[in-house]
Amino acid sequence: MTSSFERAPLSRRNFLRATGGAAAAVALPGVLAACGGGSSGGSGTLRLVGVADQQKALDALTKAYTKVKFNTSFAPTDQVQTSVRTQLGAGNAPDVHVVFPGNGSAMSMVQIAQAGLLTDLSDQAWTKKIPANFKPAYQLDGKTFIYSPGSSVIGAIYNKKVFQEAGVEPPKTWSEFLQVCDKIKKKGKVPIALGAQTPWITQLITYALVPSTVYAKNPRFDEQMKAGSASFAQSGWVQALEMYLELQKRGFFNDNPNGTTFEQATSMVATGKAGMAIQVSAVLPDFRKAATSPDDLSMFPVPGADKEADVWIPAGVVVGVGVSARSKNKDAAKEFLGFLGEQRNINAWSEAVACVPFVRDGSSKIDPVLDPFLPFMDGGKAVPFMDQAWPNAEVQPAHFAMVQELLGGRTTIPQGLAKLDETYRKK
Repeated sequence: MTSSFERAPLSRRNFLRATGGAAAAVALPGVLAACGGGSSGGSGTLRLVGVADQQKALDALTKAYTKVKFNTSFAPTDQVQTSVRTQLGAGNAPDVHVVFPGNGSAMSMVQIAQAGLLTDLSDQAWTKKIPANFKPAYQLDGKTFIYSPGSSVIGAIYNKKVFQEAGVEPPKTWSEFLQVCDKIKKKGKVPIALGAQTPWITQLITYALVPSTVYAKNPRFDEQMKAGSASFAQSGWVQALEMYLELQKRGFFNDNPNGTTFEQATSMVATGKAGMAIQVSAVLPDFRKAATSPDDLSMFPVPGADKEADVWIPAGVVVGVGVSARSKNKDAAKEFLGFLGEQRNINAWSEAVACVPFVRDGSSKIDPVLDPFLPFMDGGKAVPFMDQAWPNAEVQPAHFAMVQELLGGRTTIPQGLAKLDETYRKK
Protein backbone atom coordinates (compact mmCIF):
# COMPACT_ATOMS: atom_id res chain seq x y z
CA MET A 1 0.00 0.00 0.00
CA THR A 2 1.47 3.35 -1.02
CA SER A 3 1.28 6.39 1.19
CA SER A 4 -0.06 9.53 -0.40
CA PHE A 5 2.82 11.40 1.27
CA GLU A 6 5.33 9.47 -0.75
CA ARG A 7 5.67 11.49 -3.93
CA ALA A 8 3.50 14.46 -3.11
CA PRO A 9 4.12 17.86 -4.71
CA LEU A 10 5.15 20.70 -2.45
CA SER A 11 1.82 21.85 -1.15
CA ARG A 12 -0.10 22.04 2.07
CA ARG A 13 -3.03 20.15 0.60
CA ASN A 14 -0.89 17.09 -0.04
CA PHE A 15 0.07 16.98 3.63
CA LEU A 16 -3.62 17.06 4.54
CA ARG A 17 -4.36 14.55 1.81
CA ALA A 18 -1.86 12.17 3.35
CA THR A 19 -3.39 12.38 6.78
CA GLY A 20 -6.67 11.31 5.33
CA GLY A 21 -5.82 8.92 2.59
CA ALA A 22 -2.69 6.90 3.26
CA ALA A 23 -4.60 3.75 4.03
CA ALA A 24 -7.33 4.08 1.44
CA ALA A 25 -6.42 0.78 -0.15
CA VAL A 26 -7.64 -1.03 2.96
CA ALA A 27 -11.11 -2.46 2.45
CA LEU A 28 -13.80 -1.32 4.83
CA PRO A 29 -15.06 -4.05 7.14
CA GLY A 30 -18.39 -5.54 6.11
CA VAL A 31 -20.32 -4.08 9.01
CA LEU A 32 -22.05 -1.24 7.21
CA ALA A 33 -25.78 -1.15 6.74
CA ALA A 34 -28.06 1.38 5.13
CA CYS A 35 -29.59 3.95 7.40
CA GLY A 36 -33.05 2.62 8.08
CA GLY A 37 -32.99 0.33 5.05
CA GLY A 38 -35.01 1.82 2.19
CA SER A 39 -34.87 1.28 -1.53
CA SER A 40 -32.50 2.69 -4.11
CA GLY A 41 -33.50 5.96 -5.66
CA GLY A 42 -35.90 6.93 -2.88
CA SER A 43 -34.53 10.49 -2.86
CA GLY A 44 -33.12 10.75 -6.38
CA THR A 45 -29.43 10.64 -7.28
CA LEU A 46 -26.60 12.35 -5.41
CA ARG A 47 -23.47 13.43 -7.23
CA LEU A 48 -20.36 12.89 -5.10
CA VAL A 49 -16.81 13.95 -5.96
CA GLY A 50 -13.85 13.01 -3.81
CA VAL A 51 -10.09 12.66 -3.92
CA ALA A 52 -8.69 9.31 -5.01
CA ASP A 53 -7.61 8.41 -1.49
CA GLN A 54 -11.22 8.51 -0.33
CA GLN A 55 -12.51 6.12 -2.97
CA LYS A 56 -12.38 2.78 -1.16
CA ALA A 57 -14.06 4.19 1.94
CA LEU A 58 -16.74 6.13 0.09
CA ASP A 59 -17.42 3.36 -2.40
CA ALA A 60 -18.25 1.05 0.51
CA LEU A 61 -20.30 3.65 2.35
CA THR A 62 -22.32 4.73 -0.69
CA LYS A 63 -22.99 1.09 -1.54
CA ALA A 64 -24.22 0.47 1.99
CA TYR A 65 -26.53 3.49 1.93
CA THR A 66 -29.52 2.42 -0.18
CA LYS A 67 -31.85 5.39 0.29
CA VAL A 68 -30.49 7.14 -2.81
CA LYS A 69 -28.47 6.37 -5.91
CA PHE A 70 -25.00 7.86 -6.25
CA ASN A 71 -23.05 9.20 -9.18
CA THR A 72 -19.49 9.17 -7.82
CA SER A 73 -16.14 10.22 -9.24
CA PHE A 74 -12.66 10.46 -7.76
CA ALA A 75 -9.48 12.12 -8.99
CA PRO A 76 -6.04 13.21 -7.73
CA THR A 77 -6.10 15.97 -5.16
CA ASP A 78 -4.78 18.75 -7.39
CA GLN A 79 -7.38 18.05 -10.07
CA VAL A 80 -10.27 17.90 -7.62
CA GLN A 81 -9.15 21.05 -5.82
CA THR A 82 -9.27 22.98 -9.08
CA SER A 83 -12.36 21.47 -10.67
CA VAL A 84 -14.62 21.40 -7.60
CA ARG A 85 -13.64 24.92 -6.54
CA THR A 86 -14.51 26.16 -10.03
CA GLN A 87 -17.84 24.32 -9.94
CA LEU A 88 -18.61 25.74 -6.51
CA GLY A 89 -18.11 29.25 -7.82
CA ALA A 90 -20.22 28.55 -10.90
CA GLY A 91 -23.08 27.10 -8.89
CA ASN A 92 -22.93 23.60 -10.38
CA ALA A 93 -20.92 21.79 -7.70
CA PRO A 94 -21.51 18.16 -6.69
CA ASP A 95 -24.08 17.59 -3.96
CA VAL A 96 -21.40 16.01 -1.74
CA HIS A 97 -17.73 16.81 -2.25
CA VAL A 98 -14.31 16.67 -0.66
CA VAL A 99 -13.52 19.35 1.93
CA PHE A 100 -10.21 19.86 3.73
CA PRO A 101 -10.19 20.57 7.47
CA GLY A 102 -9.47 23.99 8.90
CA ASN A 103 -8.00 26.67 6.68
CA GLY A 104 -5.19 27.35 4.25
CA SER A 105 -6.24 26.05 0.83
CA ALA A 106 -8.88 26.90 -1.76
CA MET A 107 -10.91 23.82 -0.76
CA SER A 108 -10.48 24.14 2.99
CA MET A 109 -13.56 24.31 5.19
CA VAL A 110 -12.96 27.91 6.28
CA GLN A 111 -12.31 29.28 2.80
CA ILE A 112 -15.40 27.81 1.14
CA ALA A 113 -17.67 28.26 4.16
CA GLN A 114 -16.75 31.95 4.32
CA ALA A 115 -17.75 32.20 0.67
CA GLY A 116 -21.19 30.81 1.54
CA LEU A 117 -20.62 27.65 -0.51
CA LEU A 118 -21.04 25.00 2.21
CA THR A 119 -24.18 23.79 3.99
CA ASP A 120 -24.36 24.12 7.76
CA LEU A 121 -24.40 20.62 9.30
CA SER A 122 -24.77 21.76 12.91
CA ASP A 123 -28.21 20.21 13.37
CA GLN A 124 -26.80 16.69 12.98
CA ALA A 125 -26.31 14.58 16.09
CA TRP A 126 -22.67 13.65 15.42
CA THR A 127 -21.58 17.29 15.45
CA LYS A 128 -22.34 17.51 19.18
CA LYS A 129 -19.62 14.93 19.83
CA ILE A 130 -16.73 16.81 18.18
CA PRO A 131 -13.98 17.30 20.81
CA ALA A 132 -13.52 20.96 21.75
CA ASN A 133 -9.85 21.04 20.75
CA PHE A 134 -10.69 19.82 17.22
CA LYS A 135 -13.58 22.20 16.58
CA PRO A 136 -11.45 24.68 14.58
CA ALA A 137 -10.93 21.96 11.96
CA TYR A 138 -14.67 21.28 11.68
CA GLN A 139 -16.30 24.59 12.51
CA LEU A 140 -16.45 28.24 11.52
CA ASP A 141 -18.17 30.71 13.85
CA GLY A 142 -19.58 27.83 15.88
CA LYS A 143 -21.17 26.10 12.88
CA THR A 144 -20.03 22.72 11.53
CA PHE A 145 -19.37 22.53 7.77
CA ILE A 146 -17.31 19.34 7.29
CA TYR A 147 -17.69 15.68 8.15
CA SER A 148 -14.43 13.86 8.90
CA PRO A 149 -14.16 10.53 10.73
CA GLY A 150 -11.18 11.37 12.92
CA SER A 151 -7.52 12.23 13.11
CA SER A 152 -3.99 11.03 12.48
CA VAL A 153 -1.13 11.75 14.87
CA ILE A 154 2.53 12.69 14.59
CA GLY A 155 5.05 10.83 16.73
CA ALA A 156 8.15 8.65 16.57
CA ILE A 157 7.91 5.46 14.53
CA TYR A 158 10.66 3.34 16.06
CA ASN A 159 12.42 0.02 15.57
CA LYS A 160 11.87 -2.03 18.72
CA LYS A 161 14.98 -4.16 18.11
CA VAL A 162 17.23 -1.08 17.92
CA PHE A 163 15.73 0.25 21.14
CA GLN A 164 16.18 -3.14 22.81
CA GLU A 165 19.82 -3.38 21.73
CA ALA A 166 20.45 0.11 23.13
CA GLY A 167 18.67 -0.76 26.38
CA VAL A 168 16.15 2.06 26.03
CA GLU A 169 12.38 2.47 26.13
CA PRO A 170 10.09 5.17 24.72
CA PRO A 171 10.83 8.37 26.65
CA LYS A 172 8.31 10.48 28.55
CA THR A 173 10.24 13.79 28.72
CA TRP A 174 12.55 15.77 26.43
CA SER A 175 15.62 15.05 28.56
CA GLU A 176 14.80 11.34 28.43
CA PHE A 177 14.38 11.63 24.65
CA LEU A 178 17.89 13.08 24.35
CA GLN A 179 19.26 10.27 26.52
CA VAL A 180 17.58 7.67 24.31
CA CYS A 181 19.13 9.24 21.22
CA ASP A 182 22.56 9.35 22.88
CA LYS A 183 22.45 5.65 23.81
CA ILE A 184 21.34 4.64 20.31
CA LYS A 185 24.17 6.69 18.81
CA LYS A 186 26.70 5.00 21.10
CA LYS A 187 25.55 1.66 19.70
CA GLY A 188 26.60 2.83 16.24
CA LYS A 189 23.09 3.45 14.94
CA VAL A 190 21.49 6.67 13.66
CA PRO A 191 19.09 7.83 16.39
CA ILE A 192 16.69 9.73 14.08
CA ALA A 193 16.34 9.19 10.33
CA LEU A 194 15.47 12.52 8.70
CA GLY A 195 14.64 12.65 4.99
CA ALA A 196 14.48 16.42 4.63
CA GLN A 197 15.10 16.30 0.87
CA THR A 198 11.40 15.43 0.69
CA PRO A 199 10.04 18.84 1.71
CA TRP A 200 6.96 17.82 3.72
CA ILE A 201 9.20 15.77 6.02
CA THR A 202 10.86 18.97 7.26
CA GLN A 203 7.80 20.11 9.20
CA LEU A 204 7.15 16.97 11.22
CA ILE A 205 9.66 17.50 14.03
CA THR A 206 8.45 21.09 14.46
CA TYR A 207 4.85 19.90 14.52
CA ALA A 208 5.74 17.23 17.09
CA LEU A 209 7.32 19.79 19.43
CA VAL A 210 5.16 22.91 19.04
CA PRO A 211 2.12 21.47 20.88
CA SER A 212 4.28 21.31 24.02
CA THR A 213 6.31 24.49 23.53
CA VAL A 214 3.39 26.67 22.35
CA TYR A 215 -0.12 25.33 22.89
CA ALA A 216 0.38 23.71 26.31
CA LYS A 217 1.36 27.16 27.56
CA ASN A 218 -1.03 29.19 25.42
CA PRO A 219 -4.02 27.28 24.00
CA ARG A 220 -5.27 30.54 22.44
CA PHE A 221 -2.18 30.97 20.27
CA ASP A 222 -3.99 30.45 16.94
CA GLU A 223 -6.68 32.92 17.94
CA GLN A 224 -4.04 35.48 18.93
CA MET A 225 -2.11 34.93 15.70
CA LYS A 226 -5.27 35.61 13.72
CA ALA A 227 -5.88 38.79 15.75
CA GLY A 228 -2.30 39.96 15.26
CA SER A 229 -1.42 39.90 18.95
CA ALA A 230 0.99 36.95 18.68
CA SER A 231 3.77 35.94 16.29
CA PHE A 232 5.93 32.97 15.45
CA ALA A 233 9.05 34.96 16.33
CA GLN A 234 7.86 35.81 19.84
CA SER A 235 6.52 32.42 20.86
CA GLY A 236 7.41 28.84 21.73
CA TRP A 237 8.17 28.29 18.05
CA VAL A 238 11.63 29.63 18.88
CA GLN A 239 12.13 26.93 21.52
CA ALA A 240 10.82 24.20 19.21
CA LEU A 241 13.29 25.13 16.47
CA GLU A 242 16.13 25.37 19.00
CA MET A 243 15.27 21.82 20.08
CA TYR A 244 15.16 20.75 16.43
CA LEU A 245 18.66 22.12 15.83
CA GLU A 246 19.91 20.66 19.11
CA LEU A 247 19.19 17.23 17.68
CA GLN A 248 21.29 18.10 14.67
CA LYS A 249 24.17 19.57 16.72
CA ARG A 250 24.33 16.43 18.86
CA GLY A 251 24.68 14.30 15.75
CA PHE A 252 21.36 12.53 16.23
CA PHE A 253 20.36 12.77 12.54
CA ASN A 254 21.78 10.85 9.60
CA ASP A 255 24.42 12.59 7.51
CA ASN A 256 23.07 15.20 5.11
CA PRO A 257 19.33 15.19 5.95
CA ASN A 258 18.73 17.67 3.11
CA GLY A 259 20.08 15.04 0.71
CA THR A 260 18.03 12.18 2.16
CA THR A 261 14.57 11.25 0.91
CA PHE A 262 11.49 10.00 2.73
CA GLU A 263 11.97 6.55 1.19
CA GLN A 264 15.59 6.35 2.32
CA ALA A 265 14.73 7.41 5.89
CA THR A 266 11.89 4.90 5.97
CA SER A 267 14.26 2.11 4.94
CA MET A 268 16.80 3.11 7.59
CA VAL A 269 14.29 2.65 10.38
CA ALA A 270 12.63 -0.42 8.92
CA THR A 271 15.94 -2.26 8.48
CA GLY A 272 17.40 -1.27 11.87
CA LYS A 273 20.03 1.18 10.61
CA ALA A 274 18.24 3.95 12.52
CA GLY A 275 16.27 3.94 15.73
CA MET A 276 13.32 6.10 14.74
CA ALA A 277 11.78 8.69 12.44
CA ILE A 278 9.39 11.47 13.46
CA GLN A 279 6.38 10.75 11.28
CA VAL A 280 2.65 10.92 10.80
CA SER A 281 0.80 7.71 11.65
CA ALA A 282 -0.65 7.57 8.13
CA VAL A 283 2.69 6.29 6.79
CA LEU A 284 2.92 3.32 9.15
CA PRO A 285 2.06 0.97 6.24
CA ASP A 286 5.13 2.17 4.33
CA PHE A 287 7.41 1.43 7.27
CA ARG A 288 5.81 -1.95 7.89
CA LYS A 289 6.14 -2.92 4.25
CA ALA A 290 9.87 -2.16 4.34
CA ALA A 291 10.48 -4.04 7.61
CA THR A 292 11.34 -7.72 7.96
CA SER A 293 8.34 -8.00 10.25
CA PRO A 294 5.64 -5.38 10.92
CA ASP A 295 5.93 -6.24 14.61
CA ASP A 296 9.45 -4.80 14.62
CA LEU A 297 7.92 -1.31 14.58
CA SER A 298 5.88 0.71 17.02
CA MET A 299 5.18 4.37 17.77
CA PHE A 300 5.31 6.81 20.70
CA PRO A 301 4.50 10.51 21.27
CA VAL A 302 7.51 12.82 21.02
CA PRO A 303 7.86 14.50 24.43
CA GLY A 304 8.46 18.19 23.81
CA ALA A 305 8.72 19.21 27.49
CA ASP A 306 10.89 18.37 30.48
CA LYS A 307 7.86 17.57 32.60
CA GLU A 308 5.65 14.70 31.49
CA ALA A 309 2.52 16.62 32.52
CA ASP A 310 3.44 19.43 30.11
CA VAL A 311 3.66 17.23 27.01
CA TRP A 312 1.03 17.79 24.30
CA ILE A 313 0.80 16.15 20.89
CA PRO A 314 -0.34 17.00 17.33
CA ALA A 315 -3.38 15.21 15.93
CA GLY A 316 -4.71 16.39 12.58
CA VAL A 317 -8.24 15.88 11.37
CA VAL A 318 -8.27 13.88 8.13
CA VAL A 319 -9.78 14.99 4.83
CA GLY A 320 -13.58 14.78 4.78
CA VAL A 321 -16.69 15.78 2.86
CA GLY A 322 -19.30 18.52 2.89
CA VAL A 323 -22.58 19.44 1.20
CA SER A 324 -22.75 22.17 -1.43
CA ALA A 325 -24.88 25.11 -0.29
CA ARG A 326 -26.38 25.26 -3.78
CA SER A 327 -27.21 21.57 -4.04
CA LYS A 328 -30.70 20.86 -5.38
CA ASN A 329 -30.65 17.68 -3.29
CA LYS A 330 -29.48 19.31 -0.08
CA ASP A 331 -31.80 17.43 2.27
CA ALA A 332 -30.87 14.05 0.81
CA ALA A 333 -27.17 14.96 0.88
CA LYS A 334 -27.38 16.01 4.51
CA GLU A 335 -29.18 12.79 5.37
CA PHE A 336 -26.28 10.84 3.85
CA LEU A 337 -23.81 12.75 6.01
CA GLY A 338 -25.98 11.96 9.00
CA PHE A 339 -25.54 8.31 8.05
CA LEU A 340 -21.76 8.80 7.89
CA GLY A 341 -21.96 10.28 11.39
CA GLU A 342 -23.38 7.08 12.89
CA GLN A 343 -20.83 5.45 15.17
CA ARG A 344 -20.47 2.25 13.13
CA ASN A 345 -19.67 4.28 10.02
CA ILE A 346 -17.29 6.62 11.85
CA ASN A 347 -15.52 3.45 12.99
CA ALA A 348 -15.51 1.90 9.52
CA TRP A 349 -14.10 4.94 7.72
CA SER A 350 -11.52 5.47 10.48
CA GLU A 351 -10.37 1.88 10.25
CA ALA A 352 -9.99 2.20 6.49
CA VAL A 353 -7.67 5.21 6.73
CA ALA A 354 -5.86 4.18 9.94
CA CYS A 355 -6.99 7.15 11.96
CA VAL A 356 -8.44 7.59 15.44
CA PRO A 357 -12.23 8.16 15.36
CA PHE A 358 -13.22 11.56 16.75
CA VAL A 359 -15.67 9.72 19.00
CA ARG A 360 -15.23 6.08 20.00
CA ASP A 361 -17.23 3.18 21.43
CA GLY A 362 -16.54 -0.44 22.30
CA SER A 363 -16.57 -1.47 18.65
CA SER A 364 -13.98 1.09 17.51
CA LYS A 365 -10.82 -0.60 16.26
CA ILE A 366 -7.64 1.44 16.55
CA ASP A 367 -4.19 0.29 15.53
CA PRO A 368 -2.54 -0.81 18.81
CA VAL A 369 0.59 1.23 18.11
CA LEU A 370 -1.55 4.36 18.52
CA ASP A 371 -2.61 3.44 22.07
CA PRO A 372 0.03 5.72 23.71
CA PHE A 373 -1.54 8.71 21.95
CA LEU A 374 -5.09 8.15 23.15
CA PRO A 375 -4.68 9.58 26.69
CA PHE A 376 -3.48 12.86 25.16
CA MET A 377 -6.42 12.98 22.77
CA ASP A 378 -8.93 12.04 25.44
CA GLY A 379 -7.36 14.42 27.95
CA GLY A 380 -7.50 17.56 25.80
CA LYS A 381 -3.73 17.59 25.24
CA ALA A 382 -3.84 17.26 21.47
CA VAL A 383 -4.03 20.06 18.91
CA PRO A 384 -4.65 20.02 15.15
CA PHE A 385 -1.67 20.10 12.82
CA MET A 386 -0.47 23.68 12.90
CA ASP A 387 -1.19 24.48 9.25
CA GLN A 388 -4.89 23.71 9.67
CA ALA A 389 -5.21 27.10 11.37
CA TRP A 390 -3.02 29.08 8.95
CA PRO A 391 -4.78 31.73 6.82
CA ASN A 392 -3.20 31.04 3.44
CA ALA A 393 -1.55 28.28 1.45
CA GLU A 394 1.89 29.90 1.42
CA VAL A 395 2.87 29.48 5.08
CA GLN A 396 3.46 25.75 4.98
CA PRO A 397 5.87 25.79 1.98
CA ALA A 398 7.66 28.71 3.68
CA HIS A 399 8.06 26.49 6.74
CA PHE A 400 9.47 23.68 4.56
CA ALA A 401 12.06 26.04 3.09
CA MET A 402 12.95 27.58 6.45
CA VAL A 403 13.75 24.20 8.02
CA GLN A 404 15.87 23.12 5.04
CA GLU A 405 17.77 26.42 5.30
CA LEU A 406 18.23 25.98 9.07
CA LEU A 407 19.56 22.46 8.59
CA GLY A 408 21.87 23.75 5.86
CA GLY A 409 23.12 26.66 7.97
CA ARG A 410 21.75 29.19 5.51
CA THR A 411 19.49 31.10 7.91
CA THR A 412 18.92 31.65 11.61
CA ILE A 413 15.87 30.98 13.74
CA PRO A 414 15.03 34.71 14.13
CA GLN A 415 15.42 35.28 10.38
CA GLY A 416 13.39 32.21 9.51
CA LEU A 417 10.52 33.01 11.86
CA ALA A 418 10.42 36.64 10.77
CA LYS A 419 9.90 35.44 7.20
CA LEU A 420 7.25 32.99 8.39
CA ASP A 421 5.41 35.83 10.15
CA GLU A 422 5.58 37.94 7.00
CA THR A 423 4.12 35.08 4.95
CA TYR A 424 1.36 34.50 7.50
CA ARG A 425 0.27 38.15 7.27
CA LYS A 426 -0.09 38.12 3.49
CA LYS A 427 -3.58 38.95 2.31
